[in-house]
Amino acid sequence: MKSLLYGIGTCLVLLLFQLNGYSQEEIDLFSDQEPLEIKMKFSLKELRKQTNDSTYMDHNLQLKNEETGEWETLDIELRVRGNFRLDNCFYPPLRVKVKKKQAKGTVFDGNRNLKLVIPCSKANGADSDVIKEYLCYKLFEPITPYAFQTRLVKVYFDNEDDKKDEEEELIGFFIEDDDNVADRFGGEILDGKKIIGTLLEDTAAVRHDYFQLMIGNTDWSTMYQHNMKILKLDSKTVVPLPYDFDMTGIVNPPYSQVSNLVNIEMVTERLYRGYCREESLMQAIRQEFLELQPEIWARVEAHEAMMDKGDYRNFSSFLQEFFDIIGNDRAFESQVLMDCRK
Repeated sequence: MKSLLYGIGTCLVLLLFQLNGYSQEEIDLFSDQEPLEIKMKFSLKELRKQTNDSTYMDHNLQLKNEETGEWETLDIELRVRGNFRLDNCFYPPLRVKVKKKQAKGTVFDGNRNLKLVIPCSKANGADSDVIKEYLCYKLFEPITPYAFQTRLVKVYFDNEDDKKDEEEELIGFFIEDDDNVADRFGGEILDGKKIIGTLLEDTAAVRHDYFQLMIGNTDWSTMYQHNMKILKLDSKTVVPLPYDFDMTGIVNPPYSQVSNLVNIEMVTERLYRGYCREESLMQAIRQEFLELQPEIWARVEAHEAMMDKGDYRNFSSFLQEFFDIIGNDRAFESQVLMDCRK
């Protein structure tokens, strides 16, 4: 009954947002999925030296006007973010804040505070890894409305540390700020609070857990909000907002590592980390995923041209293995129902 009411509630939330003019399609930055073009020029060394989780550098960003083709300069604040990639990648993950007056009348109006994901390294295939991670976000969208919105970006980057002064073209994507997600649903983000996984709304939790199994992700924690935000919808309902999908089997970048807290050796080994719920619910969400196959595969195929052929083949093969598991009664029982956390 709780799951049925949640499903009805989800539909009502979406309907109310559409009636009031707040549907996802009408949020400027994310309404168009064509890559946004920006230019940035700064010293990576200075950025690492002068910024951290709470300290920003004043800088600027050039935005290509999608109608006129002209470049507009916007004042921004910029800092590094992240943990593993910050310490191990040539290009650190970034946090971008566009000044309020500067954002007005641009695609950043209403979405001024953003994460920017760019390649880890200069190596061949690094761009393809970014596309694969971006695609994970897109595959989560048809599964649940409670998801981060994203937008592909072409970044023309001039690293002031480079004596050759050559502009690089990087592929990346913006990720919606978690407070904006909360605002879209009239909720709030529960920062810094430990949430036991069993307290998550059961339907939202199972959808999330199947998704993580689908992409082969074990690098997350509800209790410690690792690679996850918790969205409080009302006094009794909290749902997961997952992010950061690079350490997954479906992306499988060269730097991938498995946590010593899970009993697998490679990220390409699947492990179901969700808690056990009523079997009727787990079977119902299983059917949801099977019915979503055409939509999920359509999103994958739409990005084929942006990946290396080998990466696309591996990505598709890994995804198909998931559907083979949930499509087979015996495999589903052994790898999901029997593996769920008691």
